[in-house]
Amino acid sequence: MQLIEVENLPGGSAAPPIRVGDVAIAEEAIAQEMQYHPSETVGEAQLKAARALVVRELLSQRAVELGLPPVVDAQGVENDAAMTELLDRELEVPEPDETACKRFFEAHPERFYDPVQLKVRHILLAAAPDDAQTRDAQYHEGVELLEELTVVPERFTEFALRHSACPSKDEGGELGWLTAGQTVPELDRALQHLPEGLHDRPLASRYGWHLVSIDKRVEAQPLPFEAVADKVHHTLHEQATRRALRHYLLALEETYGVEGLALDEDADGALMQ
Repeated sequence: MQLIEVENLPGGSAAPPIRVGDVAIAEEAIAQEMQYHPSETVGEAQLKAARALVVRELLSQRAVELGLPPVVDAQGVENDAAMTELLDRELEVPEPDETACKRFFEAHPERFYDPVQLKVRHILLAAAPDDAQTRDAQYHEGVELLEELTVVPERFTEFALRHSACPSKDEGGELGWLTAGQTVPELDRALQHLPEGLHDRPLASRYGWHLVSIDKRVEAQPLPFEAVADKVHHTLHEQATRRALRHYLLALEETYGVEGLALDEDADGALMQ
């Protein structure tokens, strides 16, 4: 979607109003909608909000034309049931057959793996991210504890009970089996690359420093097609739905006319959430 730049307008005073057919999209409505589209910049949030309102209005006008229930009620709240009824009636989404599914599976084997699994113990030496003095002190304590654990690894449970700030200390620091995404991102990234055994230095996270032992590591394993057939089918069906919805919205834009904003190849994003 692209808004017309102010500097490209005669006089450069203000952007033109956004209209769908004869209906104007009010600036106040865009401002209100922005809260539902968190973005890195205000301009990006405004863009997403305007696009969502344009898409909603296009669908509303089409529903009225077909004599279907309104997709937005008098208070401006989307009617999900009415939206579904309209799209079920209007969209033609081809179902992927087994041949297409197998072709996709063979072309993207990296998507269909059992993830790396790690059996982890840790000791958390707590320190806030902005407390440089405590973080430094805790790091040095961690180094000293690791030096002792390298010589006497069987003391890990004892050290967890004595030093860890994590509730897992009552279980000897046991976190159980972990896969990617089950810890805070900064620690998660580090864990994915560790071999079995006691790691030789403290690992940082927003909570402090972690002394980590990987007791068991099971590498990622490729899955057979039969195990992921439903997932492949769902992926291809979603892709087909996105394409059909994008073409449908661009056709509605052509039919009813949109001023002040142009839907682009991401037109489906306002609904595929």
